Amino acid sequence: MTAEPEVPGTPVQEQAAKTPPKRKAGVPVWRTGKPDAFLAASVDAARAAVEGITPSATIGPHLAAKSEGDRLVTHLFESRLPGYAGWQWYAVLTRNSRSKVVTVNELGLLPSEDSILAPEWVPWAERVRPEDQQEEPEAAAPEPGTEAPAAGIPDADGQEPAGESAGTTDDDGARAGA
Repeated sequence: MTAEPEVPGTPVQEQAAKTPPKRKAGVPVWRTGKPDAFLAASVDAARAAVEGITPSATIGPHLAAKSEGDRLVTHLFESRLPGYAGWQWYAVLTRNSRSKVVTVNELGLLPSEDSILAPEWVPWAERVRPEDQQEEPEAAAPEPGTEAPAAGIPDADGQEPAGESAGTTDDDGARAGA
């Protein structure tokens, strides 16, 4: 598939309609082809296998049977698991050539096109925006909303600040240190 070059004068909507939509990460791409008839009809075996890993109340109706290759079929069931809207339970079934014995190959939960997925991971260095970075506050002026150091509390040298405790009073009007 080749991408068509931009044509001057063509509206953006028409060009956007020609480009295929980007697939979500984690959503499987299915092969096309006719599934094995015997395995496609084994919906009950697929449902029983999925019931082995989750309660039957969390399994919805059968949605599809998709071919994965020769004698390999994936059955999809709607998920009714809370928090997993749009996800699908799957059971991959297989069988030997000319055999009528169904073997469960794999079970699990897959996202669909309608699933809510986490956004793609972005490295930390690319996530930091200029407004996220903090500037160094000036030492002389306290920031609004912060309190000045309390009177009578020694500074880093162990010395009480000079002249502050002599003129301060507490909430009752009494002098501090009295």
